[in-house]
Amino acid sequence: MKKNYFFKSTLFLKVVLLSSLFVILVMGGITYMHISNLTNSTKIVVKTYKVNVELERIISYLREAESDYRKYIVEKDVSYLNPYLDAKEKVNNSFLKLNELINENSKQHENLTVLNKLTDSLFFNFSKTNIFVENNETNTKALNLLYFKENAIIDSIRRKTNEMFFLENKLFNNRQEKYESDLQFTPLFFYLVLLITLIIIILAYSKITNDLKNIKVKNDQLLIFKESTNQSEIIGKHGNWVWHIESDIFTYSDNLYRLLGEEPQSFEATLVNFLKFVHPEDVDKLTEDLNKMTHVEELPFINYRIIQKNGSIKYLKAYAKSFYSLNGQKRLLGNTSDITEEIESIIALEERNLELERNNKELSAFNYAASHDLQEPLRKIQTFVSRLEEKEAATFSDAGHQYLERIKFAAGKMRILIDDLLQFSRTNKPDKEFVEADLNALFENAMQDATVIILEKKAKITSDTLPKAKVVAFQIQQLFLNLLVNSLKYSKEETFPIIKVNYSNVKAKETPHLLKAAEGNYHKITFTDNGIGFDQKYAEKIFDLFNRLHNKQDYSGSGIGLSICKKIVENHNGFIFSKGEINVGAVFTVYLPVI
Repeated sequence: MKKNYFFKSTLFLKVVLLSSLFVILVMGGITYMHISNLTNSTKIVVKTYKVNVELERIISYLREAESDYRKYIVEKDVSYLNPYLDAKEKVNNSFLKLNELINENSKQHENLTVLNKLTDSLFFNFSKTNIFVENNETNTKALNLLYFKENAIIDSIRRKTNEMFFLENKLFNNRQEKYESDLQFTPLFFYLVLLITLIIIILAYSKITNDLKNIKVKNDQLLIFKESTNQSEIIGKHGNWVWHIESDIFTYSDNLYRLLGEEPQSFEATLVNFLKFVHPEDVDKLTEDLNKMTHVEELPFINYRIIQKNGSIKYLKAYAKSFYSLNGQKRLLGNTSDITEEIESIIALEERNLELERNNKELSAFNYAASHDLQEPLRKIQTFVSRLEEKEAATFSDAGHQYLERIKFAAGKMRILIDDLLQFSRTNKPDKEFVEADLNALFENAMQDATVIILEKKAKITSDTLPKAKVVAFQIQQLFLNLLVNSLKYSKEETFPIIKVNYSNVKAKETPHLLKAAEGNYHKITFTDNGIGFDQKYAEKIFDLFNRLHNKQDYSGSGIGLSICKKIVENHNGFIFSKGEINVGAVFTVYLPVI
């Protein structure tokens, strides 16, 4: 991952360019050395040529000197001495030039020294013969001896020059081969240098072109991101700002101006200009918080109000965090959001809570009235009906007895309804205390409360061993009682009720009914009966308040019992489900979270 990132980074391009420059410099240095060597080879070849030329000249000058001097001896003409002397001067000049040309070649330098001595001997020998010419003794034996010695010296000079020619030609041939080799390699070397340089330039150009394309793509993405950010700021009702601490310069996003009720970039982004919009009561607190920003790395959320030019008051929330640039300069990156709707919702919620509190107080007053004011007249009605039945029933007609029974039935229904309403209202009270309770004991208590109807129906009730759990004890006992009474109430005629209570511990993620519930374990308690059942399409409606599926003349009840069950389960953050089949029975499943 890091390797791919390196090849795509600008650092790679810098490395390529620097490497290219380095290679070009190295190639240039090698080229310079190669040209320098070629130049040196050329100079050496030229020097060899000059050495051979000077040697040829020395031989030529010596031959001229010998020829002129012999003419002088034979003809005794003094005019031949001047060419002889000029030749001698030229020989000396050639020796000086040779000495410069072969100063680095020790072998040739030794040969030149010997050749110089031989030349001096030759001219010395010439000078001796001059005496014989002056004395007119040219045919003497001594002169012939000098002449013979002169020929021997000239032969030695020729041999030495030939030796020097041979050595110099040998060096010349070696240098010529090297020169030709360098001369042949030079074009190829220059071509390779140019080719490598061209390849490096092409690679660099390709990389630069590719980077330019990437930069263009990135710029397009940045433009899209910028526009997307602007749109998100508008939709989210927030704006961004940057504070350069060292230079005390601010930059505001366009939507921050809109939050202030102004057009984007309509005024200079400064702290002084911004504080002009802040509510006078919040200026000091906001200024203090802003001063803290210069010393802390992270600013907590701060809330303040602003007043727009149209007089509207808006609630803003700001947050900032420190950021350090590559050169170490500190900046604060901030975000400001419009939370006016949130604040207004909170205020509205508080008002609704107050209204709910008032309604709760009214409900409590209703509960008090239901438990005292409504029950008292009902008790009196039932008392007087009872006395009327005891003392005056004998004088009633058949219609009177029928009316009296209807009054008794209606009063009984009213008492059941009031008791159930009181029970339902108690399940809505927030002051619920969760304690560790034995569910087996609570179930036994519920069965004791339903003893009369259990004996009357001759019901058979079986139960698994239930666990201990943290619950509101009296509510769970009421839950068990209501479910038992519901199964007994809707039993089939001429069939003994059979009620089975089963228990298991299940995981939420493994239970279809609990897929949307919080993760964890749940107590699963099922009540299964063999009663009249119900149509499954009413499985949810049976938990609604005052909802009845059957005729009230056939089955007693207020339609509140199962609503109380649902409310109790919800108070425990649990779930209750029902499943029914007509004339087969019903199953009520309760899920209570394991705390």
